[in-house]
Amino acid sequence: MTEKQPKYRQEIQQMMFVSGETAEPSSETTTIIEEIVHTQVVEMLKRSTVLATRRGSRSISTNDLFFLIRHDKAKLSRLVTFLSWKDVRKTAKDSDDKGGDAGDMGGDDPLGGADGGAGGGGPVVGDTGKKNKRTKVILPWDISSYFTEQVPERDDDEDEDEEEMNAATILRLKTADERTKNMTKEEYVHYSECRQASFTFRKAKRFREWAGFHLHTDSKPNDDIVDILGFLTFEIVQTLTEEALQVKAEEEMTKNRSGEANAASKKRKRETGLFGEQEEGRTPVGPKHIQEGFRRLQIKPIPGRNRVWMGGPRALQRKELRLI
Repeated sequence: MTEKQPKYRQEIQQMMFVSGETAEPSSETTTIIEEIVHTQVVEMLKRSTVLATRRGSRSISTNDLFFLIRHDKAKLSRLVTFLSWKDVRKTAKDSDDKGGDAGDMGGDDPLGGADGGAGGGGPVVGDTGKKNKRTKVILPWDISSYFTEQVPERDDDEDEDEEEMNAATILRLKTADERTKNMTKEEYVHYSECRQASFTFRKAKRFREWAGFHLHTDSKPNDDIVDILGFLTFEIVQTLTEEALQVKAEEEMTKNRSGEANAASKKRKRETGLFGEQEEGRTPVGPKHIQEGFRRLQIKPIPGRNRVWMGGPRALQRKELRLI
């Protein structure tokens, strides 16, 4: 990445803005984030390829990517829900193209993407509603996958993963509400446009070249793989930004307590950012904040994952790159 020109500066700026960064980050900051994202994508492709090889396959599947994030149940559940709704929308669109009555397939998109409605605005009735019902994705390591017969689903069924997903979604909505409650109409329109920022949406070919798919996989990944990576890359930028903002806040708090705050910053005039006037002396997160945030994310314990000590003194020197 050091020899490549940054390709996603604008998209990263928009993602950082949605994640709480109201000042304009420097090109050095966005370049570091892009390098981290690129490293994470390459690592996911390599690990997925290893998993596919163990299965005796040359091409990676969605389950390989699911397996990499299996410890984050909320994120995994959101991805599974997204793909299941995507299949419903595709079926509805195909039915609509053939002249069938697909109905309204709106629904909630856990990825926050564009409207998925493929048909008319009326309710789904009769056999069409059954045909367009969202199918449940069964993961290979689920107990239910061991049986050929599946228990019929009930409308009020909700597993633990979905509960965690709902809790995480509510927290995201609450945070977004706090960030947007004082916005004007024009400001919120801009915020909504920034929410659509993506590494992959309408840029699949560009993303494949940037990530080097041909170098790390033997086959061409399908559209579902690209969509999942698009979601995960947004999550990486968001998590990095939020962690860097926390690092910056702690740094400023320490300076204020020790009395080492820069006197020039106190006299600085109010700056104009994306939404007009910002706090006095408002500065964006810098490369050091991103690097420290990344370091913290690498040492944070993963919920639901127990680490077992295996190996001698050499094991202390082995540091596995942790997926964000």
